[in-house]
This record gives sequence, structure tokens and C-alpha cells, in this order.
Amino acid sequence: MTAVAPILDSAFVAAFRSGTLTADQAEAVLPRDRAATIFFLLQLSTTLGSPAPAGGAHTPSGTVPPDAKPSAKPRRKKRGAVPGHPGATRPRPERVDRHESHRLPACPDCGGELSRTARTRTRLVEDIPDDLRPEVTEHTIHRDWCPCCKKQVEPRVPDALPNCTLGNRTVVLSAWLHYGLGVTTRQIVDVFNGHLHLPITDGGLTQMWHRLAAVLGPWYEQVHRRGLDAGVLHADETGWRVEGRTWWRWCFATTDATYYRIDESRGHPALDPFFVEEFGGILVTDFWAAYDAVGRTKQKCWPHLLRELKEVDAGSHAGGDWPGFAKRLRRVFGDAVRLELTRGVTPEEEYDLKLSRLHGRIVELSVGDWSNPHAVRLAKRLYKYGEQLLTFVAFEGVPSSNNHAEREVRPAVQMRKVSFGNQSERGAATRGILMGVCRTLRNRGLDPLPAILDALRTYAATGTLPPMPERDNSGS
Repeated sequence: MTAVAPILDSAFVAAFRSGTLTADQAEAVLPRDRAATIFFLLQLSTTLGSPAPAGGAHTPSGTVPPDAKPSAKPRRKKRGAVPGHPGATRPRPERVDRHESHRLPACPDCGGELSRTARTRTRLVEDIPDDLRPEVTEHTIHRDWCPCCKKQVEPRVPDALPNCTLGNRTVVLSAWLHYGLGVTTRQIVDVFNGHLHLPITDGGLTQMWHRLAAVLGPWYEQVHRRGLDAGVLHADETGWRVEGRTWWRWCFATTDATYYRIDESRGHPALDPFFVEEFGGILVTDFWAAYDAVGRTKQKCWPHLLRELKEVDAGSHAGGDWPGFAKRLRRVFGDAVRLELTRGVTPEEEYDLKLSRLHGRIVELSVGDWSNPHAVRLAKRLYKYGEQLLTFVAFEGVPSSNNHAEREVRPAVQMRKVSFGNQSERGAATRGILMGVCRTLRNRGLDPLPAILDALRTYAATGTLPPMPERDNSGS
């Protein structure tokens, strides 16, 4: 007599899914016959055969097929301005360079003769001229003899860098397109050769950028100095390729200065060229251990920590005492934010007492007897960095996140996707200088093109680069 595999009931399937299946339940259901066992396993596979969620807590989004990703959440509000908001239109040009008149010879619908009237309307169209041509200037440089110095002297050419055959406007515009906006060298060459009718090569353009970076070196050092003197400094890093090898692009940012540097190390030796002296401000970073050697006061990024909590919640190891650990840690952050909002309202002694209690709650989480591996891992992090999570509550003007540095390093990530890095160490150094200068000028509300051109004119006349312009407070 052949045994028949039992029909699976909902209670067994639920226990099997949740991992709470007991030995007695398995003994009662599992058949003795081999063939029946095979049938039973096939039946169980079919019952549990619904597709698992795509990816896990640490699965990169790019590895999940598009059709397996959940649909985007609907927008909370419609696109565009709110009802009643005044419309925005293109401003009227200050001048009109050319006038054209248009009149139909006959009716476009029936072809009949038109009765002419005096009614007209005007339409303004702004466009780029079709005959764009580069302007070639021949400079006659007079050499005169100085009887005192016993040598020939000559004036500097104000419109070009030394040994450059391209004018400053071409060099600076191309540098802004490449290092400020992320346009590739090949695309810039195509635009200049095709649309602007200015013959240029990739190598020639790169050499011009190297010379420009050498001239703007003092501005780069001023950005460096601004970062060292900052009360609050944000830092972050991302991967970069140099000569086909993995290097790292470091970013140090204040509200109005951004310093980039590409180094082959991701450890603390890469920080030594920037932190040439003891840093006295507050350093805001993620939890990368290389930053431990810098400064005395730090603020670690809460969103990095909260994102890890969310990833674990969505994963398969969120059981045990994990929910309690995650809930208590989230409450610490919420209470810290609410306390920080009462700065200046709550009496100082009461404020300090509440802050001390928050520190105590973090200590309790860090030394708790946790069984979940993720809770144990994050408890160790709290033990090491717990005090640095509440700096934003203790000091005014310190954010709880490292969002500013991530925004400043994002252009580098976008450029990495299209440029694939640098082909030489010199190119990496030039990129750090020009990208830092362009980004800093934009953060100060300045247009990099006229700002750099004005500085180059002063440099050509005096031999010295003027100080880097400060923030534009004109409101324009």
C-alpha cells in the first residue's frame, strides 16, 4: 500500500514561513515513504513559490532588475507653482539688433487676395548668430631697452596666459564646462571645432588647463585656508580612477568654500596634506575611521545611522531584540532634535541636564546585552562614537547630518560616470584645483567665467593674482 502525501494546511505553512515550526509539527506531517516525501516537497515548493522581494538590505539598487523594483510612490503635490502664484516669463531683451517684417502675399487657407490693414504685432526671438567665428588678434609687443636694468623689457599680453595660443575666454569657458559642469573633453572639442569654428585638440586643451591651474594655485590655497579656519567643516570621500587604478577624491566643504583633492589612499595619510595643522573646529563626517585622527570635536552623521536601521528592518535579520534596539535609538534622535529646537528657550541648566540624559541613553544602548548581530554591531559603533552623535545639540550651528559634504561630492560622482577618471597624476591635481575654484565661486554666488577672467587680467598686468572674491551680497 502506497502512502499518500498529506495536504498542507495553512497553520503548517504559516509556521514554516515564520521559522517557528516545531519538531512535533514536522513529525506529524512528514511522510515516511520516499515517493510521498518527494511529492510533499514539491507541494511545499509550489505553496511557498511566490517570488521573494527583489534584493536584500545590502543589495545595490543597480543589480535589481527594473521590473522587480517597486513602483514609485505617487507625488504628494502636482508639478509647478501653487495656484495663485504669479507667472514667470523670460525678461525682455535690453536691445534689438535686427528688425524683420513678415506679410502674407495671399490668404493661406483659400489663396484669395488680402485687404491690407495697419494692424501689427511684434515678437522677439533671441538666438545665436549663424556665422560664429573666432576672433584672431595679432599682438605687436614692443621690446624696449632699460638703461638702469641693462635688459630688454616688454609688456604682458592681458588676454592670454603665457605660452598659450588660445585666449583667456576660451580657456576659462572650456575649463568651466569641464570642471564646473562635467562636460567631457571630447564633447567640448566637438563644440569648438564644429559650432564655434575654433580648431582645437584634446591634448592642446588639456595643456591649457594645466597652465590655468598653475595660475589659480593661490586661490586653491585660499580655499584650503578657509577650510582650516572654519568653525564647522564637512568632509566626505568617493572613489576615483587615476591611470586605471582606484584612487579617492576627498572633499572638505564649508558654506562658501569647497576643497577637492585626489589621493591614492583612503586612510588617514590622505588627510595629512589638508590638515597641516591641528584643526580647532567641528568636523562633520560619516563613520569612516580615517577621520578619527582629525580634531577633537566631531559630529557623526545621523542619516547614515538611520539608513542602516531602515535597511536592517527590511532585511531578513530583523528579529530577536532588534526592534527594541532600533526603536530606542530612533527615539534618542527624535528627542535630540526636539531638544535642539528649544535652544535659547529652555533654561541653560535644564537644557544641559536633558542633554546629559540623552548621552546616558546612548551609553545604555552601547553596553546593552543584545543578541541580534546587527544590534551588537551598531552597539559597538555607539560605544565608539556615541558622544559624537550629540554634538549638534551641544553646539549651535552644527548640523546633525553630513548632507552638505555629500552634495558637494555629488558633482564628482556625476563626472566619474562620464570621464572615467584621470589619465595622469598631473591631471588629477589640475582637476582638484579647477573644480575646487569653480565650485567655491558658485557657492559664493559668483559667475566663475567673469570672476576668473577679471583675475587673469590683473595677473597679466601685475604678475600677481588678486585675492579670491568673496560672496556676492548684492542680491543680483
